[in-house]
Amino acid sequence: MAEICCGVVGEGDTPTPMEPSSRPSARRSLDMLPLKFMANMPIPPPEASRKRQKLDLCVSPPPEREVENAVETCQDRVGGPQEEESEGSVIPVRLEDEVVVVDESPKYGVTSVCGRRRDMEDAVSVRPSFSEEKGVHFFGVYDGHGCSHVATMCKERMHEIVKEEIAEKPESKLDWKSTMEQSFTRMDEEVLTWTHSNNQKSTCRCELQTPHCDAVGSTAVVAVVTPEKIIVSNCGDSRAVLCRNGVAIPLSSDHKPDRPDELNRIESAGGRVIYWDGPRVLGVLAMSRAIGDNYLKPYVISEPEVTVMERSDEDECLILASDGLWDTVQNETACRVVQMCLKAEKLPSPPGSPGRDVAADGSDKACFDASILLTKLAMARHSSDNVSVVVVDLRREKRPQQQQ
Repeated sequence: MAEICCGVVGEGDTPTPMEPSSRPSARRSLDMLPLKFMANMPIPPPEASRKRQKLDLCVSPPPEREVENAVETCQDRVGGPQEEESEGSVIPVRLEDEVVVVDESPKYGVTSVCGRRRDMEDAVSVRPSFSEEKGVHFFGVYDGHGCSHVATMCKERMHEIVKEEIAEKPESKLDWKSTMEQSFTRMDEEVLTWTHSNNQKSTCRCELQTPHCDAVGSTAVVAVVTPEKIIVSNCGDSRAVLCRNGVAIPLSSDHKPDRPDELNRIESAGGRVIYWDGPRVLGVLAMSRAIGDNYLKPYVISEPEVTVMERSDEDECLILASDGLWDTVQNETACRVVQMCLKAEKLPSPPGSPGRDVAADGSDKACFDASILLTKLAMARHSSDNVSVVVVDLRREKRPQQQQ
């Protein structure tokens, strides 16, 4: 347990006195907010940061570089031209006049917290180089409702299904829209099979309430990042936002029951949208698309909306998050926060200093700082939901070749 409000105060910390200032500060009016960080396995906090030393973080990253309800940052290494290529590494390729930094695995930071909810139902999946195709990476955020098991199933299986769908088609004939739609359909069918299987044993709390867990589902926002494209598939009210040259570009549109096209689709299928603490399908579910929720079909569907965006040298970052963030933080605000953290990493250092040779470590820390700062901002603005944030660094950098 840690007390968080625009900073992290742990046990035994004493706030540093501040000099009086004539300008009012908005941060002084914020209450201290208790946050429970859900973590399976700890990772070591950066040595220079007192903030994360007070959090109950892990000791080693989870298997296959996956994050489930945890605070994680990837550990990249900068190797010389003779080093072997490894997952999560940055490989400098020597050219005649310059060194181009080729990001075999994009740098990222992840934060996922229970927040003010009783249960943690979010799940996050980060799979660098998950496909046999070179330079293809997978990021997913799943926001469960009713229970956590559908979100957990998506975290464990969605990337595998996408990988299988990609492998079935040659790269020249790969249609990302149909590939992602088929992947979401297969994921939904697996959830249906699981919930209706007589042989499947479950110990989750929903199994104690309903015989087949039909009233459980999850949103899914998935990003596949390739060297040329960003493919975002969204089902539900989680969201993906691209920051390009300082402009926030939404790559998904929330599936709310009162969205005009979604409302027409629901009513055409014979359903109704009832306003009960906001618009809800049959007065129950506050989103119009989700994986699972078998009792609300065909009104709630699992078909995703797919956006294929060509990458640009002006791309700065990609933000994927559950609605616990987006309910209180605007797209533009989120992009400015990440920009601030990425720029803070670019501190000047003397030529030949270690800071220049280990730029990847700073970038990882910047992504992590951005994700945790967005989470704290959502909590400070009284988000009442689980909050999960993934920040992916999309910058492409070139460095001058150093003289030998």
